[in-house]
Amino acid sequence: MRVRKTFIVMCRMIWVAATLILVGACAPKPMLPYTEDTAPLVLLPPSLAGIEDGRGRFREVFCTLLEEHGQTLPDYRSCEEALVRVGKEPGGTHKPVALGPARHKLTALLVPGFGWDCFAAWLEADNSIREHLRQFGYDLVTINVDGLSSSAHNARQIRDAIMAMRSLDKEPDLVLIGYSKGAPDMLEALVSYPVIQKRIVAVVSIAGAIGGTPLANDSPQSLLDLMRLWPEATCDEGDGGAMESLRPSVRKSWLAENPLPSDLPYFSLVTYPKPERISSALRYSYKKLSQVDARNDSQLLFYDQVIPSSTLLGFANADHWALAVPIARTHPTIGALFADQNAYPREVMFEALLRFVEERMTLSHR
Repeated sequence: MRVRKTFIVMCRMIWVAATLILVGACAPKPMLPYTEDTAPLVLLPPSLAGIEDGRGRFREVFCTLLEEHGQTLPDYRSCEEALVRVGKEPGGTHKPVALGPARHKLTALLVPGFGWDCFAAWLEADNSIREHLRQFGYDLVTINVDGLSSSAHNARQIRDAIMAMRSLDKEPDLVLIGYSKGAPDMLEALVSYPVIQKRIVAVVSIAGAIGGTPLANDSPQSLLDLMRLWPEATCDEGDGGAMESLRPSVRKSWLAENPLPSDLPYFSLVTYPKPERISSALRYSYKKLSQVDARNDSQLLFYDQVIPSSTLLGFANADHWALAVPIARTHPTIGALFADQNAYPREVMFEALLRFVEERMTLSHR
C-alpha cells in the first residue's frame, strides 16, 4: 500500500509540475518587458547602496558552528561548500564565537513562502531546527500565512500572530525571518502595523523575494492555483494576489513608496548556488531566469534578495528549496528524483542567524 501511495503521489506531483512548466513555456516574452510603470532603479555595489557587508563575521560564526555543532546533524557540508565567496569578501574579526547558552532568549518567527500551506502537510517536516535551537535557549515559531494570498493580506496575519503571542510589556525578543515571499509579507507587516515593531529586535531575509521575481511577470495567478491539487493540500484560493505581489514592478514600487522603520536592524542571506547545485525539478526555471541573469537560485535573482540598508550576511550555495524546504529528508525517493540537491545544513544556518543577531545586540548595548 505504501508503494502504491508513493506512486500515486509521484504521478500527481509530476502532472502538476509538468503543467506549471508548460504554462510558463507557452509565452516566449521578455522576462523584464519594457514598461514605464516602475520606480526608477539603479544597480550599485553594496557599499554604495547603504548595505553593510557583514560576510566576513557571518562566515566566522557559521563555519565555527558547523564544525562544533553540525557534523553530527543531517546534510552536513563544509563551510566552503555551504557559502560562496562572491567578489572580494571582507575578512573576519578573529573574535571568539559564542557556542554555549543564549545570552538573549530569542525566538525566530519564520514567515514561509508562497504555497507553504498547500504542501506543508505532505512535506511532514520534522522539528529538527526548533529542537536544535532549543538546546541553546532559542526558539522557532512558524507563522501561518495564506500561501496564495497577497503580501498585504498576509501582513495582517503576521500582525495578528505577533499580537496574540504574549503580553507586550516584555523586552523585545522576536527575530522576524522571511523566506521567499514571506520576506515581502513581513516587510509589509512592519510598515503597515507599527504596533508590532516594539516586539521585534531584528528582521532577516533568507532567499527573500524583496525585489520580486521576473518569473512572475508572465505567470497568472491560476498557475499558483494548481498547487491546491498537491497531495494533502489544505490551502484555499485566498485573495488571489500572491503572483501580483511577486512582480518586480510591484515590489520595487512598494519599496520606493514605503520606507522601512529605521530603528530596526535588517539582515539579508542570499542564495547564490553554483549551477551544479540546482535540483532537477528547478533546472527549467533556473535556465529560464538565466535569460536575465544566471546568478539566480531558480526563483530569484541574487540582487533582488537584499533588504535596503541591511547587513549582507552571505551567499548560500543552495537553490531556492534547499535553504528552507527539506524535501529530500522527508521524502527520499521523491527527493532523489526531483530535489537531488536539497541537502543543506539548515539547523546550523538558523543558529548562526540568531547568534549573529545576538552578537549585534550585545555590541549595541555596550
